Amino acid sequence: MNKENTAIVTSADKIPRKSVQAGSGTSMQILIGSDIAPNFAMRRFIMEPGGGMPNHTNSVEHEQFILRGRARVGIGKDIYEVKSGDVVFIPRGIPHWYKAEGNEPFEFICVVPNEPDHIEVIDKTSS
Repeated sequence: MNKENTAIVTSADKIPRKSVQAGSGTSMQILIGSDIAPNFAMRRFIMEPGGGMPNHTNSVEHEQFILRGRARVGIGKDIYEVKSGDVVFIPRGIPHWYKAEGNEPFEFICVVPNEPDHIEVIDKTSS
């Protein structure tokens, strides 16, 4: 947690990207983590065209805002076509997957509670 209890302003370009091992063509930045904020983490995901994440569950909920691109997102038994400007809520424990569509990267902000997150991959081929 931010021990000084001070505001922090920085450029997202200065925050390193890490490849998401379970996904294909997917990277993530932890824009604001538990070292800064006590309640929520803000992450940025970037999926290259054709990239995605397999069907999986998380033990924490997800609030997402789509910044650019398009994707198919499976949530439970439903499949959604999402694009820039859309918002997505995924309850904890619900299976979900992503598949970037089109010619540009699919990018979104994902906010999650700062709690332990158990991730279980259900099917690596579902997206």
